[in-house]
Amino acid sequence: MAVKTATEQLIALQGVNKSYQQPNGQQIVILDNINLELRTGEIVALLGPSGSGKSTLMRMIAGLITPTQGQIKYHNRPLVGLNPGVAIVFQSFALYPWLTVLENVELGLKAKGEPPDSRRQKALRMIDIIGLDGFENAYPKELSGGMRQRVGFARALAVEPELLCMDEPFSALDVLTAENLRFELLDLWLERRIPTKAILIVTHGIEEAVILADRIIVLGRNPGRIRADFPVTLPHYRDRKHPSFQALVDQVYKIITNPDLEEIEPPATVSSSTEEPTPEPKYQSLPPVRTGSIAGLVELLEDRPKTDLYRLGQELQLEVDDILPIVEAAKLIHFVELSEGDISLTPIGQKFIAGGIDERKEIVRTQLLEHIRLVQQIYRLLQAKRNQRIPEELVLDILESHFSPEEAERQLKTAIDWGRYAEIYSYDEPSGQIFLDHQAEEELAVS
Repeated sequence: MAVKTATEQLIALQGVNKSYQQPNGQQIVILDNINLELRTGEIVALLGPSGSGKSTLMRMIAGLITPTQGQIKYHNRPLVGLNPGVAIVFQSFALYPWLTVLENVELGLKAKGEPPDSRRQKALRMIDIIGLDGFENAYPKELSGGMRQRVGFARALAVEPELLCMDEPFSALDVLTAENLRFELLDLWLERRIPTKAILIVTHGIEEAVILADRIIVLGRNPGRIRADFPVTLPHYRDRKHPSFQALVDQVYKIITNPDLEEIEPPATVSSSTEEPTPEPKYQSLPPVRTGSIAGLVELLEDRPKTDLYRLGQELQLEVDDILPIVEAAKLIHFVELSEGDISLTPIGQKFIAGGIDERKEIVRTQLLEHIRLVQQIYRLLQAKRNQRIPEELVLDILESHFSPEEAERQLKTAIDWGRYAEIYSYDEPSGQIFLDHQAEEELAVS
């Protein structure tokens, strides 16, 4: 079987930044100093936690978003407007329900001005290759989720893009359908039955990245920047149970779950590069996780001295974007610690498990006031007010100097949820007021 090898530089990003200016003039940086090359003959997987700018980066490569600073080059020429060599497959099927399969696949060709006979011929060829032969005249409502996503692939590939961009293309499908479609796409790529010269896939699945990719790029967040960029030298098709496969998955988990890791020692089959750590921001980025989820994770670890995070995710059937926020939250309040991709309880976490409801609340209260700066500041603001009340807009105004308005609201909501659970303060939703009640204040004074 012929295997594609990376040769020609297709797209290059040089010192690319993306930021948005808020109404108050504050710049919110989404991506910072991105230097990246995409070459022909390779599948590149873009990994990172939610909010790291993966989809934004992909859309800049496609020319849908322009960088604030830096330059994007396509065949060594500055990219202006839409990238003519890129097609995108989105997470949602994005089909027009009133058009048939054939008409949906022809859309991209029609937009490029392809003559009717030619676009029909190309569309039918791609429908056949992608496994939709016989469904040309069917409408999307007649198709299963997997078949609708095949239409999305056929539409993107029909325009013969040099780079096929895929934004979490399998995440809306059930597990078996996603696995089948994933390997069918790999078959088409390895057998050179599709015209594209390179593939960029944005994914939150570490296993998916290791199964498909010739190269993995890991983004950090706040702001998004490249933390690691390394080749995957395992031959296709890859065995999930092989020690080299599992070692690589563990390594990626280690990188993603240790945002402050300065030096990354790769397994024997991997080489990696990292950048200098960024200074710690004034406010931690609080994952949008409820305390019940944190408690559930801690209880799950009760009888396990040390657990491999990758295998824990498998056991819970959670992707990294699902389990990582819970782990991050537990780590922020010092309930767990991470080492070499393994997770274990701290003495405080063990004490939390052993406690009753009141003891648990007191432990969380202590940890929040010691380690979470946003909770600390809200509490101090409340103490400083004569009536011990503040409007949530006050906190949002402060947060919007560090986060986008949407993220500021998420941060505040999480801080309110955590603070209410620990009875540090209360919240009145109709008035949008955060306040201290006397009982909570007395309990805090005692503790």
